[in-house]
Amino acid sequence: MRQLRIGHSPDADDAYMFYAITHGLVDLDGPEPAGHEEVLEDIQNLNERALRGELEMTAISAAVYPQVADQYRILACGASMGLKYGPIVVTNGPLNLAGLEGRRVAMPGPNTTAYLLSRIFLPPVEAVQLPFDQVMDSVKSGEMAAAVVIHEGQLTYVDAGLTKILDLGELWHQETGLPLPLGLDCVRRDLGEEWQVALGKALQRSIDAAFNNNALAVDYALQFGRGIDAERGEKFAKMYVNQLTVDMGEDGEKALNELFRRAHEAGLIDAVPPVDIVWL
Repeated sequence: MRQLRIGHSPDADDAYMFYAITHGLVDLDGPEPAGHEEVLEDIQNLNERALRGELEMTAISAAVYPQVADQYRILACGASMGLKYGPIVVTNGPLNLAGLEGRRVAMPGPNTTAYLLSRIFLPPVEAVQLPFDQVMDSVKSGEMAAAVVIHEGQLTYVDAGLTKILDLGELWHQETGLPLPLGLDCVRRDLGEEWQVALGKALQRSIDAAFNNNALAVDYALQFGRGIDAERGEKFAKMYVNQLTVDMGEDGEKALNELFRRAHEAGLIDAVPPVDIVWL
C-alpha cells in the first residue's frame, strides 16, 4: 500500500487545520488505497525537506516556493494568509523604522516569508537569524535593536514589554490591497492530478470539521500554543485558518504573484515562478 507523508508544523494554526486528519475523522479518498504518516517539524525543517523533495504533501513558507516549484504544486486549500496583519517588527524603546538602518535585527530563518518581507520592506539592516522563540529576548537584552516576530509573539510582544513599530501584513495590504501569503500547503508533482486533488479535498474537509467541532479542535491546537492562554491560542489559530485557508481563490493567487514579482524586483529571487495551483 502506498504511504503518503504529510508534513506540517507543530503550531496552533496547523494543528487546528489538521485536527480531523490527525484524529482519523477524514479519509484521504485517493484513487487507490493508501496509508499516511503525519510529519511534525518546524517550518524551517519542512522548507529544507521540500528543497530535497522528500514529502508527498507538506507545509512550506511561501517564500521558498520559487525554489521548489519544479517539484511541487500549490494547493488552493491550506494557505496561511494574513488579512491586514502578519509578522511584526518590535523594539525595546523609542526607535522608528528609519532608525533601524545598519542596526542588528533578529529574524527567523532565511527561507521564511517573514525574512523575505523584511528584505523587501525594511531599510538595510544587519539581519541575524535566530530561532523564532528567541528573537524577543534578544531585543529585551539589548543584543538586538529590533526583531521580526512571527507565531504567537504577534500577540504576546506586549507582555514582553516591547513596542510594535511595523506590521508587515498591514503595510503589504496598504500597498497592494491583497492578503499576505505566508505559508502554503503543497503536493509533489509526481503524485499526479488525482492524488493532488484528493489530498487538497481531504485538507479542506479537515478544516471544515475543525470549524464544525471548534471546541475540540481548539483544545487540541492549544497543546501547541507554547504557553499562551486559551483565548489567545484560539485567536492565533483563527488568524491563519480563515476563509482564504479553505480556498485562496483569485485574491490568493494574485497575492502570490505579487509577492514573487516584488521579490524578483528586489533581486531576492532569480525569477518569478509560475504559480501552479491545484484548484479543488
